[in-house]
Amino acid sequence: MAQILRCISPIDGSVFAEREVLTRDAAFAAAGRARAAQADWAARPLQERVDLVMAGVAEVGAMNDEIVPELAQMMGRPVRYGGEFGGFNERASYVAEIAERALADISVGEDETFRRYIKRIPHGVVFVVAPWNYPYMTAINTVAPALIAGNAVVLKHATQTLLVGERMAQAFHAAGVPEDVFQHVFLSHDVTSDLIAGRAFDFVNFTGSVGGGQAMERAAAGTFTGVGTELGGKDPGYVMEDADLEAAVETLIDGAMFNSGQCCCGIERIYVHESLFDAFLARAVEIVQGYKLGNPLDPETTIGPMANVRFADEVRAQIAEAVADGAVAHIETFPEDDGGAYLTPQIMTNVTHDMRVMRDESFGPVVGIMKVSSDAEAVELMNDSEFGLTASLWTRDVDRAARVGDRIQTGTVFMNRADYLDPGLCWTGCKNTGRGGGLSVIGYHNLTRPKSYHLKKVTS
Repeated sequence: MAQILRCISPIDGSVFAEREVLTRDAAFAAAGRARAAQADWAARPLQERVDLVMAGVAEVGAMNDEIVPELAQMMGRPVRYGGEFGGFNERASYVAEIAERALADISVGEDETFRRYIKRIPHGVVFVVAPWNYPYMTAINTVAPALIAGNAVVLKHATQTLLVGERMAQAFHAAGVPEDVFQHVFLSHDVTSDLIAGRAFDFVNFTGSVGGGQAMERAAAGTFTGVGTELGGKDPGYVMEDADLEAAVETLIDGAMFNSGQCCCGIERIYVHESLFDAFLARAVEIVQGYKLGNPLDPETTIGPMANVRFADEVRAQIAEAVADGAVAHIETFPEDDGGAYLTPQIMTNVTHDMRVMRDESFGPVVGIMKVSSDAEAVELMNDSEFGLTASLWTRDVDRAARVGDRIQTGTVFMNRADYLDPGLCWTGCKNTGRGGGLSVIGYHNLTRPKSYHLKKVTS
């Protein structure tokens, strides 16, 4: 009997969508069609590939009025925020703009006897496994540059956002990208592993949990297939004594709570200089108490349910354990908190790194705030984590931010902002956050391989 994937809406627990997974044979056949179509796609002029990809992006934009409520139904983000097309388009547009120089040959030198250069060659078939929390923006990070570089792409989305791959494929095919060059698939975990182990793909890009990334690497072991991963995070913010307090509070609390805290680079722990701690905490509590928890289809809702009851259960468990160990929870339970997916956003103090809420990824609307007295203390605490995606530093001194940033084990250092992905910079991490990098010129380099040409013109 065929396995069925079901998207359970966090709004009311109903089945919003369901799809049948591909059999093993059908999945390998799909990957085979991608491989057969890739060479002709790569042979097209670069500008033609760029134009087709950007036309596909525009087609996604034309669907936005349907996509926004659909996302609310699937994963709970309030419709008032308008979906993901702004970031989706920004990222695709940037990689399209830099494609020619990012993929240009590297000239090593030419004279009367030799021509030497390095080309960037597409891997072949790129497998993209995208998460549910920002399903369009995370997917386009790899889909756009992979296609532009001349790869074929097979896209698999998380069950929680089951329909996103269909939407993207429909849009790109309508724009003229060949159906076999860009495919979306519904797969079981076992068949996914079989495809990777069977060398159906030449590169795998995975965004998701640490356990999921480990499963991808295990499947690829011994195949020499490249695997890029963007996994968990426990991103810190550090507010120095000279910070713009209001800007710091508003940005860091938004970074902790937006999308119900379900952001890869969301702020999960905040360290505040002792001179600003009380004022920071008071303003943070005021902001969170002003949120409206509710149905994400209601335009008045500012914070919706978590995407799944089990995600909310994990956050509640972290909070309860911390309180039992002496932490203080500052937000009274909202009346809309149903003990299920609808969860009260929470601010916690008197926390320590012995507590899971300051150590394990929460991926929900909770943040712990600690008092610090120096840069050295803040750096030690920020580095006391198994993760390393971003760190947000708040100061009026750029040089100081750079010096502190140099000492933090992280993928991105922000100064006076947080929770933003700049497509001109490499999106990367360290430690259990994973390895590799997306977007920027480096993203193109990870989606291609170098091929060297050593051409001797004369033989005598």
